[in-house]
This record gives sequence, structure tokens and C-alpha cells, in this order.
Amino acid sequence: QVQLVESGGGLVQPGGSLRLSCVASGSIFSINVMGWYRQAPGKERELVTSITDGGRTTYADAVKGRFTISRDNVKNTVHLQMNSLKPEDTAVYFCYARAGPFPYWGQGTQVTVSS
Repeated sequence: QVQLVESGGGLVQPGGSLRLSCVASGSIFSINVMGWYRQAPGKERELVTSITDGGRTTYADAVKGRFTISRDNVKNTVHLQMNSLKPEDTAVYFCYARAGPFPYWGQGTQVTVSS
């Protein structure tokens, strides 16, 4: 079992920045991928970004050049630096981990981009 706890969401104006963090605990030795998904009202959950234990990253086209994922394997933490935020980035952001074939999710943190 893997437990994920997110922090760092909030309200920010368009063009602003936020940094999300996710701490993993439990069977962390089995985690091979971590990342972030988001779900806006009335929309399906979508992948934002992911990072493997080897440091390979992927990004959704909508966030390339604005968001950066990083991983601290010593602290079992993954961060999401979000810059140049847009109103369409408003969503609940979920931390994600995959341990073998099993997915795990955090409880989600709200990000609202509004003036």
C-alpha cells in the first residue's frame, strides 16, 4: 500500500505561480512512476505530468513550458511547479503513484486561477 498526501493548492491570479507537493509513504520502494492528474468541473480526470524513478518526464501539451515536475527520492516527494497559470488550469489536482501494476491516488488539492 502507498499513501499520498498533497499540499500547496490555493487561489492565484492569472499569470501567477503555485507549487504543489506530494509526499509518499508506505511501500514506497515499489513506486516506479509518480505524477499529477487534474479534474476540472464537468470534465474527465486528465494526466498533467509524470516522472519515472529514473527521472524521465512527460507533460500534457497544455502545460508544456509552464509546469515542471521534480522528484526527491530521498524524501519520497514529488513537486509540481506551475508558472504562468491560466484560468483553464483551475481544477482539483491529484497526486498519482504507480507501484507495479497498482495505481494510488492522493485526496486532491484545489487550484483556482482567477482574478
